[in-house]
Amino acid sequence: MSNDYLKRILTSKVYDVVTETPLELAPLASARLNNRILLKREDQLSVFSFKLRGAYNKMANMPAEELRRGVIAASAGNHAQGVAYSASRLGARAVIVMPVTTPQLKIDAVRNLGGEVVLVGDSFTDAYEHAVTLEQEEGLTFVHPFDDEDVIAGQGTIGMEILHQHPGPIDAVFVPIGGGGLIAGVAAYIKQLRPEIKIIGVQTEDSNAMERSVRAKRRVVLKEVGLFSDGTAVKEVGAKTFKLARKFVDDFVQVDTDAVCAAIKDVFQDTRSVLEPAGALAVAGAKKYIREHGCHGRTFVAITSGANMNFDRLRFVAERADVGLAREALFAVSLPEERGSFLRLCEALGERSVTEFNYRISDPHTAHVFVGLQIQSEAEITALEQNFIDQGFPTINLTDNEMAKSHLRYMVGGRSELAEHEELYRFVFPERPGALRRFLSCMHPAWNISLFQYRNYGGDYARTLVGIQVPPSDKKELKKFLNELGYPYWNETQNPAYRLFL
Repeated sequence: MSNDYLKRILTSKVYDVVTETPLELAPLASARLNNRILLKREDQLSVFSFKLRGAYNKMANMPAEELRRGVIAASAGNHAQGVAYSASRLGARAVIVMPVTTPQLKIDAVRNLGGEVVLVGDSFTDAYEHAVTLEQEEGLTFVHPFDDEDVIAGQGTIGMEILHQHPGPIDAVFVPIGGGGLIAGVAAYIKQLRPEIKIIGVQTEDSNAMERSVRAKRRVVLKEVGLFSDGTAVKEVGAKTFKLARKFVDDFVQVDTDAVCAAIKDVFQDTRSVLEPAGALAVAGAKKYIREHGCHGRTFVAITSGANMNFDRLRFVAERADVGLAREALFAVSLPEERGSFLRLCEALGERSVTEFNYRISDPHTAHVFVGLQIQSEAEITALEQNFIDQGFPTINLTDNEMAKSHLRYMVGGRSELAEHEELYRFVFPERPGALRRFLSCMHPAWNISLFQYRNYGGDYARTLVGIQVPPSDKKELKKFLNELGYPYWNETQNPAYRLFL
């Protein structure tokens, strides 16, 4: 099997439409991390993503009769553009089934390339199932985004380019993972020619199907996947890609949303290019790996896999990048509700820059202040927290508290004596017509919404915080409602940030 992939990669037809992408030094990131960081710039391809390689190689190897009937694909966006572009070059019809959560930028790009777009479901899996139905109904040929030999081989040409662009020592290549096509192809090539080079897969903490599958030695299906890195939001990896990953991938790194946002900023500072979240995954993974393993003076390659960024999402990226770069720390600080307390708190802050300072009187004895502070490194956070405590101010570190970062810092108001039996839940709503209406219509009519905070993050999904007044006798009914609703949710009723401020 392995030799077959080497032959497929070496004889791939991708160079009919692809020009070799640069392998560039990231000087600022390299200096900051004390290691040599090389970026494999797949974001510079004509469709701003590596996916063109696999899609074209698959279609260029199809029998002429199949190509004449047309092709169909299921994709969160980048594979869709690759298929649409390839179809236009080869003179074929292309039907693309995409999740409704796909950024509008990618939908418009596919249509501009001549693809026929069908929007179905919230994830790749939903789109895939509908595409299989259409494939049979219309006699089209399915072009899988990752679990296909020719697709894997097309992506594997990236590994081939890396080795001849940098014949010197490489300690590791970091590769983003969704369904696994990219890492399968890159690993199958590099590990057979340069086995000393580590292949390290990078996934978000909420879309880690490949790592969980490899650890379990079987393919694991995730119930939900995170939507921020939409290009890697896959519930189940491919059968073929899973086998190759088990054989060739050395290790995995999981990163959170803040780390991805920080990586987007890192690449922008070095290249003035804006990557999409999936495109920055490898850089985020390399940074975390270097930090955890104490690496110095080594050479690492990170594949920047795509730049199809929804412009509206940049607002969220900018807000969260400083936390991911360890440039901002968030705290809940309690102090006596008496004259002079705020002055003492300000004195405890010293000359440090304040990024946020929110307060509302809610208690005759104690004031709770939401404080954001500019920092230079993550190591300062614990020292700051201890300094507040030493000054007589009970403090909770909220830097890693998702509810505080996504909602609390944007809210005004405070506790309410009217909010009896309030239960607080955080949801991720698909950003589409009817999502909120469905939530409200499914809710028990006797329950009252006592708090509601909604914030859109770029057009494909929204984070929502909801307070619901539910009598204790209705707790089982509430659980049933939440499970049947089908939206990802978290119970935040015991969250200390909620207890202090809301």
